[in-house]
Amino acid sequence: MIVVWFILLLFGLSGISFVISYSGSYIHSDYFQNPRFQNVINEFATNLSRFEFDEMTLQAAKNAIVVTDEDINNYKNSQVSLTSQISNLNAEFDNLILEATAHDNEAVASLYIKERDKRIDQLTKQIMDEEYIEEQVRQEKEKEINQRFEEREQYRRHYWEYKESLQYFFTDTVTGKQYTNMNVTEDEAATDPGMNGKWFYKKDYLLSGEHVKMNSLSSSTHSTVAYNPVKGWIGVADPLSSSNMFLHEYQLYKRQQIKLIVYGLASIGALALCFYIRKKKAIPAAPELWRAYYSKVPIDLRVILFIITAILAWNYIDYVKEKLFSETVSILVYFWNIAKYLLSGAVIWGLAFIQAELLFKELRHKDNRLEAWRKALLSWGGIGTKKFLLKAMSTLKNTFLQRSVGVQLMLIFTAVFILGATTAKLLSDADFFPIYLFILLLIGVPVFILFIKGVSYFNLIFIATNELAVGDLERELSVPGKSFLAVLAQNINGLKQGVKTSLNEQAKSERLKTELITNVSHDLRTPLTSIITYTDLLKMEGTTEEDKLAYLEIIDRKSKRLKVLIDDLFEVSKMASGNVDLELETVDLVQLLQQTLAEHEVAMNNSSLQFRISYAEAPVYALVDGKKLWRVFDNLIENVLKYALDNSRVYIVVRTDRNQAFIEFKNVSKFELSENIDELFERFKRGDTARQTEGSGLGLAISKSIVDLHNGSLKLETDGDLFKVSIVLKRYDEK
Repeated sequence: MIVVWFILLLFGLSGISFVISYSGSYIHSDYFQNPRFQNVINEFATNLSRFEFDEMTLQAAKNAIVVTDEDINNYKNSQVSLTSQISNLNAEFDNLILEATAHDNEAVASLYIKERDKRIDQLTKQIMDEEYIEEQVRQEKEKEINQRFEEREQYRRHYWEYKESLQYFFTDTVTGKQYTNMNVTEDEAATDPGMNGKWFYKKDYLLSGEHVKMNSLSSSTHSTVAYNPVKGWIGVADPLSSSNMFLHEYQLYKRQQIKLIVYGLASIGALALCFYIRKKKAIPAAPELWRAYYSKVPIDLRVILFIITAILAWNYIDYVKEKLFSETVSILVYFWNIAKYLLSGAVIWGLAFIQAELLFKELRHKDNRLEAWRKALLSWGGIGTKKFLLKAMSTLKNTFLQRSVGVQLMLIFTAVFILGATTAKLLSDADFFPIYLFILLLIGVPVFILFIKGVSYFNLIFIATNELAVGDLERELSVPGKSFLAVLAQNINGLKQGVKTSLNEQAKSERLKTELITNVSHDLRTPLTSIITYTDLLKMEGTTEEDKLAYLEIIDRKSKRLKVLIDDLFEVSKMASGNVDLELETVDLVQLLQQTLAEHEVAMNNSSLQFRISYAEAPVYALVDGKKLWRVFDNLIENVLKYALDNSRVYIVVRTDRNQAFIEFKNVSKFELSENIDELFERFKRGDTARQTEGSGLGLAISKSIVDLHNGSLKLETDGDLFKVSIVLKRYDEK
């Protein structure tokens, strides 16, 4: 049953692989529709252009050659200058003539002179004589034409192969001349013979003369021969004759299509049957008898055997697929090959499956993995070596983490090695002392001085790190030069400065935390105390109705005050966590500010403040959440009404600069401002340090969070008692 199951599995996987690999090639209705045949027929059309429509012969092409002035000038430019070549010839023959004259051989010297003059004349003629140049150019063009015609002849064999199996009929669109390989009479040719009869495939073509010309003539010739466009078709007649070269391909294509469908369906059925058998647990578990023997094999050897077996099993999918797709003369041989590979492949798959089950079941538990690794071949002799190599590699790598340190170390090591070698040489050869002294002064003394300076500086760094460890942050190390010790000292100085900054920030954070708790407690306790006090007064007997109403009004006002504080606290917490959704829309900032000012018109008129408001001439649009931004304007206007100095002026300006919008609020503060203006962004921080006003201390914090959510900026500036808030947002052009 196991063997049968693996045969079905292998057959199913091979069939699926077979369908995936070849479905793209056999998806067309027949052989004549696939891209392979399309390439054949297009190549045949090109060969028709070469050998049928192009009637120019080799000699005619040569006769059509024209040598132009441009060709002559190009040839001249391609040659080395006449003066240079004559100089080279004179230099070449001068030595020969002098040598012959020195040996009193005047006859030989005369021959050399004649040969030199002859070659100079040839050079002069070659470069200056235009008739000679024209002949050379013509020969080059003829050579090129010969080459092109030889290249064209390479396609003739393919042309004749396909000409017997394809039919064509073309007509010259100008002269009416017809080209065909069909046996038709003149009357039949007068009407396109392709209109009659049956065709497996038929394709129309229009081949232009320029296309024919470029496929037949050298592009460097200037031919006056014109080629007319030809129009017609190429096809495959139905039925195919037994001599047609496409008959076998056509029949094979049909057989492979049928094979593709049959094996595709059969593979799906085989995999379904595998799944059914597996689900029914009809396959017995891997024989436990094997485990006793298999566990004795070292784990690394088992892994290697499993990998090899798994690779072979996977390759059997391709083996079976290839046999499924192969063509054989005998049906028996075909099925025997498939059965042979299926059976051997099932055995390989079974071995891989059993190994996988035994191997992974054993390695599933950590204790088993450790025990198996201790018995591994690599573990026996390789653990110690591996540890040593890893440690050595790690040490070497760490040595060159800072390249300059590693290089300096290697230089010192090299210097010590040279000094040691020269010392050994001195002990065996006293005459070597002068050289040894020179090497000692050149290498030994500088290395010793550098070593002493390095150790001294290292000791200072060591002391500084000890001071840093106990919290002494005052001493600063000097940083001489750019050595690795200087970089280390600079880093330690930076670390000290970072610790100082961190401690200052921590102290500030603790102070702000304490102030926050104090402020929250104060601001929440004040209205709550009033609520409790007036509630107790309501409970007292003898309280008149008029007093009760007054007490209720106070309780109501304090309750609302408490609610505002709590709502603001929740709002700023949401802002800080980023858990806020913006409903962005195009908003006119000028109009939004005007609406906000209108809400506070009564309070503004009742105050002693003089408001000076300046708007941009055109609407200033921005993509913002109108409700949230209204809250920002509302908070800032309330701050002005609460904290601005009485009888002073308040300036509100809206302006633009390129793609940014600026909204500015300026007023003189009635309270003395802190030097650290950024603390006003802290929660429950107020300009009124006595906390006698109705503010929550959360307005600026909420406003800054809202502007930050819009990718804008909100900045505070002070100059003495002058208080300025600047909001910057990105403009949005409706166009």
